[in-house]
Amino acid sequence: MTPMINPYNPLLEELFIPGIDTVEAITVSLPFVTPFSISSFTWTCKEALLIKITSGAFSGWGECVADPDPYYSPETTTSGLHIIKNFILPQLNSGMSFTEVEKMLKHIRGNMMAKAAVENALLDLIAKMKGVPLYKLFGLEKKKIMSGISIGIKESIPELIASVDEAVDRNYHRIKMKIKKGKDVEWVEAVRNKHPFLQLMVDANGDYTTDDIALLKELDNFNLLMIEQPLSYSDIYQHSKLQKEITTPLCLDESIHSLDDAVTAVELGSCRIINIKEGRVGGMLEALRIADYSQKHGIPVWSGGMDETGIGRAFNLHLQTASAFTIPGDTSETKRYFKEDIVTPPVELDDEGFIDIPDDPGIGATVLEESILKFELSREFLAGVI
Repeated sequence: MTPMINPYNPLLEELFIPGIDTVEAITVSLPFVTPFSISSFTWTCKEALLIKITSGAFSGWGECVADPDPYYSPETTTSGLHIIKNFILPQLNSGMSFTEVEKMLKHIRGNMMAKAAVENALLDLIAKMKGVPLYKLFGLEKKKIMSGISIGIKESIPELIASVDEAVDRNYHRIKMKIKKGKDVEWVEAVRNKHPFLQLMVDANGDYTTDDIALLKELDNFNLLMIEQPLSYSDIYQHSKLQKEITTPLCLDESIHSLDDAVTAVELGSCRIINIKEGRVGGMLEALRIADYSQKHGIPVWSGGMDETGIGRAFNLHLQTASAFTIPGDTSETKRYFKEDIVTPPVELDDEGFIDIPDDPGIGATVLEESILKFELSREFLAGVI
């Protein structure tokens, strides 16, 4: 296998955990504008575990992107809180470099979403204390971010077409539609017939098996940008066999949890595109490593979304300033999902469908404590950091 590359080692040695006054775990529940469905489940709200780390006058925020249930990922908001409270925070100490932090986190198996919540909160805190936007902390340059939208499974084809039409009218650069068995070929054909030149992709969330190769081959007829994770959420090898049978590029999502997974997928030929969800791979630093590796090996990447609140969405925006992100991600306007978010400013599209990143320090979004209180389910002060 190709040797591991870590272009962010110098950065890790220069970043240190400051003195921490408090760590809070806050669970909120934000109602969706409309229910969001994938092949395995339907959600009517976004329940999010937020981590707030305060040092003096500065607070850094992170979001655990897990759901309250195990229908998308084995991790949940409850398991994330357990890992953060009992295994991550007790091992953190002021003055630790991020190199030391990452070595410690590697001893905790899995639980990448919990790790990301803490790592990102620390990065947001440090960027704010340094007075720089998060992307500058990584040595990246500001750019306008391409927009993309993920449309959940609808009850009917006319309802799906209406959602796609609305997204096209808003100048989204790429549209993803969820599919599952029984709502696939005919539904994709209907969208493609209405919008023959649209950058269109489909996402199966692992609903198919290799027994469905003939059906998946039919999707080659619709000039799709990609088919995302058609087979098992944990699989890499079977996707390599499927990619040989179809012409449409496969994109791996749920089965990529680390740079090691990405290397395996690329060297096996399991995909031609990778969806990098920073919350799924352990945070911004691992996400940037995967992006760097993929770019060096000619694999386009994009930033996937988990219907995050404005906190998680802000991290995704900063991530996409890296040059490897050449495909529009799941980065949509706030109002597509929430009537009211917990940050300001909301994510909005300009007239050409691009998103601007605020220049304020850290993630650039101001967390609204009054909105947090409005949607708060629970709050706990956590010990463990000196």
